[in-house]
Amino acid sequence: MVNAAASHDLARRLAQVAESLGFAACGIASAGEDPLRGERLEQWLGEGHHASMEWMATRLDHRRAPQGLWPEARSVIALGASYAPAQDPLALEGDSERARISVYAQGRDYHDVVKKRLKALARWLVAEAPEAQVKVFVDTAPVMEKPLGEAAGIGWQGKHTNLVSPSHGSWLFLGAIYTTLDLAPAQPHRDQCGSCRACLDACPTDAFPAPYRLDARRCISYLTIEHKGPVPAEFRAALGNHIYGCDDCLAVCPWNKFAAASQAMTEFLPRAELVAPRLADLLTLDDAGFRALFSGSPIKRIGRDRFVRNCLYAAGNSGNGALLAQVTALLSDPDPAVADAAAWALARLTANP
Repeated sequence: MVNAAASHDLARRLAQVAESLGFAACGIASAGEDPLRGERLEQWLGEGHHASMEWMATRLDHRRAPQGLWPEARSVIALGASYAPAQDPLALEGDSERARISVYAQGRDYHDVVKKRLKALARWLVAEAPEAQVKVFVDTAPVMEKPLGEAAGIGWQGKHTNLVSPSHGSWLFLGAIYTTLDLAPAQPHRDQCGSCRACLDACPTDAFPAPYRLDARRCISYLTIEHKGPVPAEFRAALGNHIYGCDDCLAVCPWNKFAAASQAMTEFLPRAELVAPRLADLLTLDDAGFRALFSGSPIKRIGRDRFVRNCLYAAGNSGNGALLAQVTALLSDPDPAVADAAAWALARLTANP
């Protein structure tokens, strides 16, 4: 047991070490259950807004509260790593030759980068408090990072459902350390969205049925990353030239004006070939070429077929007749979703030469 004074001192030094490791935000929340958080999760699942992401429902009890996953946990250390871009993520909107890749995926895979630093911070914590037990998480476990980040005071969940920081805007990778230590929790961050609805209005597919609620079935990030098989016809035109993820709702957030381009974790700096890739090049990728291009990138996990499918939708939306040869070559692709996307793109390009 850590007494109150020692707890505050440990939390202060923890934040300093976190900053030295490159984290832009650090806060502490209780590991106990928040009934409202659980109710919102159940409502979201009940409405089917999780689409095909069944893992969100199958481990509901683990997600409701940190102690549902690890009963011995007493505190959650919420961390944020900035990946604020130097360039406007909307700059390539409507470009007939270039594709758009979400800012977060233009550098190294954040799972590996953030987890490495979380482990370093956890080792420091155990060295300072040997009685502590710790577990680290980055996005791949049933952990509700965004509401925990809000509870820990590092930001608030905006109307686009992502965490918003008054210092770093909408550009934070989130991680968490669960610990058996009783650390002094921070005050939850208050919502500062006000009457703004820029993020809601910016969504090309109307994926927000209401503020603070996201229907993944309509979200471009879900459709281009998680969704398998052909994308429903009603959304294909709205994809524009998005081929992996979407930053539209994040990019228009007014709080981004306070976010300086991130330099603390250089692994997140964009690779030149992913900032404004040419559709003509991406459409020719075979499996080996895809794996080579996206080595060390989160994009690699969706595989060549899903990625080229996305590129074909972008080609169909481009109005660029110069892509006809690449599109036509994919009509006989072994993957049915790729062949279907190629037929759709060809029809669009020949209808609008």
